[in-house]
Amino acid sequence: MKKTKAGKKIMKKAVKKKVKVTAKRAIKRAKPVVKRAKKMRIARKATAAAAPRLEAPRDKAEESKYYPRPTPYLPPRQWEHEELPARYGDTRVVLMARDPYWIFAYWEVSDERRMQVEREASASWNDLRKVLRVYDVTGKDFNGSNANRHFDIDITSEAVNWYIHVGEANRYWCVDLGVMTSGGKFILIARSNVVGTPRDSASDVIDEEWMSIEEDFLKLYGLWGGFAGASPGKVQVKKIMKERLQHALASGGISSFVRPPKYRGFWMVVNTELIVYGATEPDATVTVQGRPIKLSRDGTFSLRFALPDGDQVIPVKGVSADKAEERTITPIVKKYTK
Repeated sequence: MKKTKAGKKIMKKAVKKKVKVTAKRAIKRAKPVVKRAKKMRIARKATAAAAPRLEAPRDKAEESKYYPRPTPYLPPRQWEHEELPARYGDTRVVLMARDPYWIFAYWEVSDERRMQVEREASASWNDLRKVLRVYDVTGKDFNGSNANRHFDIDITSEAVNWYIHVGEANRYWCVDLGVMTSGGKFILIARSNVVGTPRDSASDVIDEEWMSIEEDFLKLYGLWGGFAGASPGKVQVKKIMKERLQHALASGGISSFVRPPKYRGFWMVVNTELIVYGATEPDATVTVQGRPIKLSRDGTFSLRFALPDGDQVIPVKGVSADKAEERTITPIVKKYTK
């Protein structure tokens, strides 16, 4: 029994001694690792101390409100300039009105069409006489042979545009580009669109849509003295005045007039009207002050309005045939009579 206890004590001492030896060896082995880790921590702290402090994203956002960053310099962009082609390979003539007495045409003839004309004329393109045939097609549904009149203009072979003096205002014109053979035959190359030149004077159109309002007419007639007693001679004058007033109201309204003294037969009426005209695509829909109007065959339109004192707002709205595009132009006219 004693031996057993003594043996146990000896065994415990031996185990403790062995554990201590093992622990010492482990510590001895771990010392270099600890030293290296310590050195790394010291190095990281030194690096962090030397590096600038990074701001929080929120702080930077707040600061940017008051201290905006300068715009970086960007060198000017070098644009590539491309010249428009001299030709597009089409065959067509385009006609435009410049003023009441001049129109302008420009054109292009493709190489294929030139060869067709050379074969038909049995001559070289450069040897053929080039001609612009100008048609007056006012009031006509032009088909090439029913023009009111026409005249020819000789042009050079190098020309691609031409100013044409038509000599008459408020007319419709169409132009044929062609060549004249040696035998006097005109060969058509291309036909232009139809354009109308504006008028060079006040419109003589009487708009029949205006109506005379009886109450307004009686007021105007009464101001002139139409309900007072008068001599037989003055009755005739009043009758003429009444007819003129009715005509004036029917054509747009009287904007101002002067009442003459009763002791004399002198009187005077002053009328003003406003003419609104324009043009768009022939198949477009146009409204003026919300009312649809009818366009001419070439898309032009012309309207007459009464012009009383004050501001007149006349919105003109055009809508394409496919309803994809629209445009509104609003003339504003101010009139004052004294």
